[in-house]
Amino acid sequence: MAVAEEQHFGRAAARLYISQPSLSNQIHKFERTLGTDLFVRTSRHVELTPAGRALLEEAPLALAALERAAERTRLAGAGIAGTVRLAYTPAASFETLGAILAAVEDDNPSLTVVPSEVFSAAIPGHVLAGKVDVGVALEPEPMRGVRSEPLRTETLVLLVGTRHRLADASVVPLASLANETLLLFPRELAPAHYDRIVAACEQVGFEPHVTSFPDPPPQATLARLPAGREVSLAPASFGRHAAAAEPGIVARELAGPAILAKWSIVWPARTQSAAVTRFLDSARRCAHENKWLSSPTETSSAELGASTPAPL
Repeated sequence: MAVAEEQHFGRAAARLYISQPSLSNQIHKFERTLGTDLFVRTSRHVELTPAGRALLEEAPLALAALERAAERTRLAGAGIAGTVRLAYTPAASFETLGAILAAVEDDNPSLTVVPSEVFSAAIPGHVLAGKVDVGVALEPEPMRGVRSEPLRTETLVLLVGTRHRLADASVVPLASLANETLLLFPRELAPAHYDRIVAACEQVGFEPHVTSFPDPPPQATLARLPAGREVSLAPASFGRHAAAAEPGIVARELAGPAILAKWSIVWPARTQSAAVTRFLDSARRCAHENKWLSSPTETSSAELGASTPAPL
């Protein structure tokens, strides 16, 4: 570009702080690579050929793109930019996911998060296989090679249709569900969380009558509730937002033994990019500022399946 602008090899070389022979050799090599002449050379001045004029039009765009690529590479290496693939369980799709993504955006505006919906039981395997970088799951099962850290603890709420007999109560005893049909996810999608629900029901004297469907989207469960023949339990962060969005559904507090939803964030134990580190830092800040963890003992981090805590 300097030669094209100066139309003189000597002046261009001086502008670039290199010798004229060196500049001439570089241009000759470039012309051989392109397979065409870029300049018409005379004893007095240099003119661009049609090919040279075409290159001059495109060169600024190419140089700007190269500069942007170099800057993005630098930012990615520092974890300031890049992409994090996030798997989240469907029940996180309202408040929990939104709060985490907002925190990441505030802390790292150049970081791109690509979320995908995956049931809790499959998330550690996806992380270990490299399909995703980070996961948010309900009580994920232990898996070596995957680390886990508590993210949020909250109670479950009862979801019922507005026509249901329990809809008018502000607080519903868990024992009142003894004769109800309980819509739940299949146990294999979140075994520990499922067992926690069943154990709480048994604690107040009944075995729940559960109906479930393979790979059910939350919307399918919600769509059945307005009829008033079934009930469901959900983490409060999901249940209250779902009830607000669905005119035929209400969320009610449960009385009796508290049934907790314990969320964890999971990531690979051995390979961790700077972008993942920044994502985890933002998620931790989000949990702290929103007071998501009810007990200090839940904030320790450990490798899933390991018998002793592992340092961050």
